[in-house]
Amino acid sequence: MREKYVMALDQGTTSARCILYDRQGRQVSVAQKEFRQIYPREGWVEHDPMDIWSTQMGVAQEAMLKVDVTSEDIDSIGITNQRETTVVWDRETGEPVYNAIVWQCRRTAGFCDQLKRQGLEDMIKSRTGLLIDPYFSATKLRWILENVDGARQRAEAGQLLFGTIETWLIWRLTGGKVHITDYSNASRTMMFNIHTLRWDEDILRVMGIPACMLPEPRPSSMVYGESHPRIFGGAIPISGAAGDQQSALFGQACFSEGEAKNTYGTGGFMLVNTGIKPVESKNGLLTTVAWGIGNEVNYALEGSVFISGASIQWLRDEMGLLGNAARSEEMARSVEDTAGAYLIPAFTGLGAPYWDPYARGAVMGLTRGVNKNHIVRAALESMAYQTYDLMTAMTEDTGRPISTFKVDGGAAANDFLLEFQADILGMPLCRPECIETTSLGAAYLAGLATGYWSSREDITSNWRIDKVFESSMEKEKKDRLISGWHEAVGRTLGWAKKV
Repeated sequence: MREKYVMALDQGTTSARCILYDRQGRQVSVAQKEFRQIYPREGWVEHDPMDIWSTQMGVAQEAMLKVDVTSEDIDSIGITNQRETTVVWDRETGEPVYNAIVWQCRRTAGFCDQLKRQGLEDMIKSRTGLLIDPYFSATKLRWILENVDGARQRAEAGQLLFGTIETWLIWRLTGGKVHITDYSNASRTMMFNIHTLRWDEDILRVMGIPACMLPEPRPSSMVYGESHPRIFGGAIPISGAAGDQQSALFGQACFSEGEAKNTYGTGGFMLVNTGIKPVESKNGLLTTVAWGIGNEVNYALEGSVFISGASIQWLRDEMGLLGNAARSEEMARSVEDTAGAYLIPAFTGLGAPYWDPYARGAVMGLTRGVNKNHIVRAALESMAYQTYDLMTAMTEDTGRPISTFKVDGGAAANDFLLEFQADILGMPLCRPECIETTSLGAAYLAGLATGYWSSREDITSNWRIDKVFESSMEKEKKDRLISGWHEAVGRTLGWAKKV
């Protein structure tokens, strides 16, 4: 018999990928393609949902062709996705009524301020685990209903559907037969009660969102349906879905309470497994569903940094300071330090633990001696400082140190970044052989549902360390650098309100 594989569809913020995995969790085939970013106004970010669909299907076909496999060679499909990004489409035609509003988009900041003035913060936080912020899906969905001609009337008549990206892809893959979301993605919408695992009627009423638009919440690992035979030449079970950061936590085999991972992607995201009970944060973190398998739900605390690796993309694409992201390590090592400069990448506001949609990016401490190498180094260091802020909040909320800290994401290939990160945190970091754990987690969730992998022990045995990074920086120097970072961040807060 021919070997079967699990297909992971990894729909990210800037690109779509498809990776085929074998039973050892090894990548057999990879295809990736970037898609268009749309910036209608300052602070607004959109995607064309049809770009997402066509690009994702294109890389799926490419990954299969690279190793000459057919639908019969694919055991199942798992999906992981950029979270919070909001799509609304016509139930009959499948046509989106507006571009997808991306998680980074800040257009609803004013409405969020209004919700806070109404005194709704405590109610929303206690039920959803989230803070009121434009980051989440609810206010984006409301914006579409309020600003697209006829959208509210069509929605109330049952003609429109809402989904985050995994919902949109599953609906398209099944030919419009399945309209579901998994618990982890639902928990990022600011409409989902993470205790009852249902849409919250009171919040829907406040937001003015018709319940008939919403997908059915389901566990993260189960057979939701099958792909339409015309897409891959045969039906394939779709049996796993999770938001990208929860999927990475699963892919890192952080199955025990106290285990944490940090993903250095477009944004930066730290999650710690808190077990089967949600932990409420007092330090600006989010309480979120990690995953649901069978009748059991695991929860996590999450710190979300909006701009991490995207700062290097900005230096490459908008500023022209480096030809490719891989050169950032060489450039950072070419100088001893940043010459006193700090780069604060608050291009779309600041996430945890600050939660300031009005903060804006800045480079502080510039002198005549600062050159492009110092700026690149400052961008890399900003990723580590932001992670430090998250770690500090996380240990205070859980009341104990993190037991295991694993790293992943594209920028985790940068040894300079991880060396500096270990120094700033004052603790060792573990980088696995496979740093693309986001897609791996989706594959594991799908394969567990079909029996491709028999248990979580199978997954744990697949996890292999590539390198451990140890701390070597003196405490005095570390404290001085962190103090400078906090001083620089403080000067960017509320900027968009001041000008």
